[in-house]
Amino acid sequence: MARTRNLTLRAVALLALLLAGPMLMLAIGRTEGADWRTASNAPVGIAPDPAANPQAIVQVYAARAFGWRGAFGVHSWISVKPEGAAAFTSYHVIGWRARYGGNAIATYGNAPDRRWFGAEPSLLAHLEGPAAAAAIPDILAAIDAYPYARTYRVWPGPNSNTFTAWVAREVPALALDLPPTAIGKDYLGERIAAPAVSGTGWQVSLFGLIGLTAALEEGLEVNLAGMTFGIDPDDLNLKLPGVGRIGPAPERGPERSPEPSPEPSPKPSPKPSPKPSLARDAPATH
Repeated sequence: MARTRNLTLRAVALLALLLAGPMLMLAIGRTEGADWRTASNAPVGIAPDPAANPQAIVQVYAARAFGWRGAFGVHSWISVKPEGAAAFTSYHVIGWRARYGGNAIATYGNAPDRRWFGAEPSLLAHLEGPAAAAAIPDILAAIDAYPYARTYRVWPGPNSNTFTAWVAREVPALALDLPPTAIGKDYLGERIAAPAVSGTGWQVSLFGLIGLTAALEEGLEVNLAGMTFGIDPDDLNLKLPGVGRIGPAPERGPERSPEPSPEPSPKPSPKPSPKPSLARDAPATH
């Protein structure tokens, strides 16, 4: 009886530990709960203006998922602009598309830094110039090879973060360090071990439910029930479920090639682009 009681108390303590961060996010209002049909999808002015920046550009973003799910995690996506292109192309994974038997990968030719149903995005990775031009073909090939295009599960994956992590593992040049709130990033399918998302270390994971990551970019992460605890000595960050990172924000500035350009590239326009008049997908969560 005493042993059963101790096991029960430990299970309750673990559950409380896992839910403390998400409950805090709900309490302080860090979720978007408006009608998804009217929630803002306006760009926030992070992305360079393609008209003023002809060089190739790659960016990766994440924003809190819509509704109560935003207390737990984020939705992430990848945007590319080949050299001379007039617009970015953004790649998202949208859950309802897979649930209705379609391809979950959605392609949009709009501003990459649009709000995700009201939630402001954060820039996670940026390449431009020759580095981006070299990475874009590999990114597009990885997107085409994504093995879960017709499968979607909010938890523990595969979901939008599984997609972004898959592409990043196939394209180490991104050196992508997904936030601890990117639930699904550790889903490896039937594999148990794989390179870390950043390509700077390794991870082991059992269906995205329990695992361990050790890498130069991510630091040390422990995955319990799809949620991440960790420490990143490089960025002096503590990583907690729901809350995300505690500490200095990692630098995500442009990684420009040292090769001189014939003409200096104009600075990105600080003004958001006009709100695109594209049909809206219902939020899939992350």
